[in-house]
Amino acid sequence: MTVEFESYPEIKSYAESVAEPKWFTEMRIKALKAQPELKLPNFEKIRYQRWPIQLKRPLKKYSSDRKSLEELEIEEAKHLVVQLGQDTVRADGLSELVEQGVIICDWQTALEQHSDLVQKYFMRKAVKYDEDLLTAQHVANLTSGLFIYVPKNTTIKEPLTTYFVQDATIKSDYVHHVIIVTDKNSEFSYLENLTTIGSEKTTANIIVEVIAEADSHVKFASVDRLGANTTTYLNRRGHLEDNAKIDWSMGMMNDGNIVGDFDSDLVGNGSHSEVKVVAISTGKQVQGIDTRVTNMGRHTIGHILQHGVILSRSTLTFNGIGHIIKGAKGSDAQQESRVLMLSTKAKGDANPILLIDDNDVTAGHAASVGRVNQEQLYYLMSRGLPKKVAERLVIRGFLGPVLAAIPSKMIEEQLKATIERKLVDGQTDE
Repeated sequence: MTVEFESYPEIKSYAESVAEPKWFTEMRIKALKAQPELKLPNFEKIRYQRWPIQLKRPLKKYSSDRKSLEELEIEEAKHLVVQLGQDTVRADGLSELVEQGVIICDWQTALEQHSDLVQKYFMRKAVKYDEDLLTAQHVANLTSGLFIYVPKNTTIKEPLTTYFVQDATIKSDYVHHVIIVTDKNSEFSYLENLTTIGSEKTTANIIVEVIAEADSHVKFASVDRLGANTTTYLNRRGHLEDNAKIDWSMGMMNDGNIVGDFDSDLVGNGSHSEVKVVAISTGKQVQGIDTRVTNMGRHTIGHILQHGVILSRSTLTFNGIGHIIKGAKGSDAQQESRVLMLSTKAKGDANPILLIDDNDVTAGHAASVGRVNQEQLYYLMSRGLPKKVAERLVIRGFLGPVLAAIPSKMIEEQLKATIERKLVDGQTDE
């Protein structure tokens, strides 16, 4: 250790406990030193600055009680990774992928066995470590995650399913990072489940970087169910090279306050991103979702589709930003954000933003915030359905266009089941 490391005993102690490579420890220190000059990111109409969203607890290694997983239902999958807190507790069916040259390993293993590859991609292209205060805090306090690399000309037909379980039985921040790299002309499907066990008041800072090299295709789906006492910053960012495509399908079913920062940078010519978001807010929770697609390359396509439902006294804000920069001729930016309100005490907002810096492009937006269609509700109730059941049917119809556009039937069904649970719980709160 150098004198520089000695000046940061907390980082030094943690780095030694996990045998961290020197370059990564140095990056932690750089991120820590940068924080006084950085600010919290600003999102239109999302007021979260006074939340306990900054990381305050000390950096340390801990192990979770695996018995706590017994209360969690985990669906079996051909390729499965389960992490509890900082530990990987299951890794099933990965040998077939390894034989194809795919790398899938937890964060510490990735730093130990694939350090050069991690260093090449970590916070280099999709997200920068000093982008803002939350990204800098993330690097300085990172303790868990997953690294995935799919080599050139490789197609993975069966999705990799992951369960990342935040351990809120322990008073510790959850700082988690996922990197997915698909090399040229490869194809990969990924299903991520975020959930919480325990009820301690905690902060989660989660960043996902998807780097899609030329002519590659990533199908990214997630079902997020973090706990009511977890305040979350969730950043998912795509970096797309020539003719690459990322299909994002995200179900925001969390119970606590959350800021979702979802960006796709269409850097390469002909790159394409489809972003689909379904969100349900219940109780007194606040969900702010900022979704941006930036068309940088020529003839790029960026589409955003967001539908959300709010119940009780909750708040849901959708920002949809389509930005076509100078030089991105022939590009297309489209977005639709709609919010359905089931309570007079709920607050909803849908903000379409188009930033067009060039000619010869196509762009459009649609946004709405409204209540349940009373004629539809009356019709269903006139057929003998109770009001709450009728409301749920109307909501399913409202969310249907987004769910139907999800490429995986398995993920669609999983989201439907989660939505039903959220709606029943939310109506109980009324």
